[in-house]
Amino acid sequence: MVIEWSQRARADIRDLKAYIAKDSPYYARRFTERIVTSVEKLAEFPKIGRPVPEAGGREDVRELIYQGYRIIYLTRPERVFIVTIIHGSRNLAANEVKPWDVG
Repeated sequence: MVIEWSQRARADIRDLKAYIAKDSPYYARRFTERIVTSVEKLAEFPKIGRPVPEAGGREDVRELIYQGYRIIYLTRPERVFIVTIIHGSRNLAANEVKPWDVG
């Protein structure tokens, strides 16, 4: 299974790394490396994440949780598409346009 990162997800992880690096470049690198390692597991086990509650029962919209961050992805035949990485406190239910509906 191929893993593909959206531009938004790439920007999310870059921004997250830059934010953490303000306090510790070392921990910023480690944190983002661990997110990537978590995502790499999806190549073999694309359904290890739970369905996203705000997705209205869609089984193809799933998420991994890593230290309070939601890694939201879409499962497709032969690929996993990483949509976004957001803090777990964000309320996606309030968003009119959901991240998995964009692009």
